[in-house]
Amino acid sequence: QVQLVESGGGLVQAGGSLRLSCAASGGSFRSYCMGWFRQAPGKEREFVTAIKWSGTNTYYSDSVKGRFTISRDNAKNTVYLQMNSLKPEDTAVYYCAAARTVVLTTRPSDFGSWGQGTQVTVSS
Repeated sequence: QVQLVESGGGLVQAGGSLRLSCAASGGSFRSYCMGWFRQAPGKEREFVTAIKWSGTNTYYSDSVKGRFTISRDNAKNTVYLQMNSLKPEDTAVYYCAAARTVVLTTRPSDFGSWGQGTQVTVSS
């Protein structure tokens, strides 16, 4: 299984932007659909976005559509999450995850590798 390390979290004011990165190692990055999930205090972990191994297909939750952009650089074994127009309700721990599949998936059960998470806090 691939190992994942997230970075780029922090504190930002509402309306601001952050870019998260997730570096993968120990596996064939091109074999994985990559996703971002988040978990706010007292809430269940929720799907945010995912990108197919080729980068040609993406999917977003309604709550972030139009504000967040997922991308990947297979040469660098890295997936990114650009977050714009951040809102206080985006505050959560953000997790990078990898699903060993050639299709685009959004089901948490398909993701066998997870990072340790990075905190994103949006102040009002």
